[in-house]
Amino acid sequence: MIAGPPPVSAGSVAPPLFIGSDIYRGSSYGARHPLRVPRVSTVMDLARALGWLPQDRFRTSPRAKPAALSLWHEPAYIAALQAAEAMGEATEDMRTRFHLGTLSNPIFPEVYRRPATGAGGVMLAAELVAATPGVIHVPGGGTHHGLPGRANGFCYLNDVVLGIKVMQRAGLTRIGYVDLDAHHSDGVELAFAGDPGVRMISVHEEGRWPFTGLLTDTAGASAFNLPVPRGYNDSEARAVLHDLILPRIAEFRPQALVVQCGADSLLEDPLSRLALSNRAYLEALRALLPLAPRVLVLGGGGYNPWSVGRLWTAIWGLVSGRDLPESLPDHAQTVLAVLGWGGGGRPDPAPQMLTTLLDAPREGLVREEIRDRLAVLAHR
Repeated sequence: MIAGPPPVSAGSVAPPLFIGSDIYRGSSYGARHPLRVPRVSTVMDLARALGWLPQDRFRTSPRAKPAALSLWHEPAYIAALQAAEAMGEATEDMRTRFHLGTLSNPIFPEVYRRPATGAGGVMLAAELVAATPGVIHVPGGGTHHGLPGRANGFCYLNDVVLGIKVMQRAGLTRIGYVDLDAHHSDGVELAFAGDPGVRMISVHEEGRWPFTGLLTDTAGASAFNLPVPRGYNDSEARAVLHDLILPRIAEFRPQALVVQCGADSLLEDPLSRLALSNRAYLEALRALLPLAPRVLVLGGGGYNPWSVGRLWTAIWGLVSGRDLPESLPDHAQTVLAVLGWGGGGRPDPAPQMLTTLLDAPREGLVREEIRDRLAVLAHR
């Protein structure tokens, strides 16, 4: 029998905290990369425009030092990442050995500092919640593809793995991980495959890069993977929430929970073919928050600047106890109005994406293929 987490009294719970940084402001992976768009800076600006980010709820993310990053990443890779930033380019050895300077993982001015800041924020959040239960939102985190010795899928470091390892080092022995990104969390699964102290659940689009996370993939009994078909809607997400995510997390009784909220499962995202509204993410979070005394809520993917900014701001509103407005005040609308794609010929956003925080619900049929896959996982 697994012992439950230690009791948590109301007085020992820290107030919700937001960890961010201005390093994201103006930082871009380059004019041809999907991550040329602003994301974290939009969340900070929109939250401040709504009056949701007082100074006592905000912490500036530290930049993780190489020694801290070596908790999972190989020192030679960390040194190469630093050298690539200093030189402003990748050598042929960096490209072939570390996958730096590729189309997916280009060299840009903050190629070490930016991911090290994201990692530092998640590692700080992990230390804080390990010491004092509470909820911390780190929208700059969620880089779930990073591998020990190379960049992978736009992710130079894996802050998710580093954060979980920090909590393990602090003595937590049951940590749940829920990944709502459109892409499978291959780096996190690699790190914790076969670890009975980490339960991983990933819901991701079938047939999409990195082409891992099959229904039959259990990661040594540590993971539940659910590939979903294109057009995945709010009704289907609700079925997945109640038939897979909530029961599997509740039975695990985690001492801490990490939720990766990559925004690329939203209908407007250009890099997936899923069809969620941001309400589906909020519904999942609202149900998950009571299941662990310590919760880290991270960002992740998301390549439409308007849908990402609105979702992650709404998430902060939810976890910090704010009333989420249907319509935005003028000064908040201004934050969204000045956003752009940074090139690439993408269409202008629908008018409601400039004036509202919450999407209209995107309900639909729960398809038999999803019910069948849930049935398979229910018998695991």
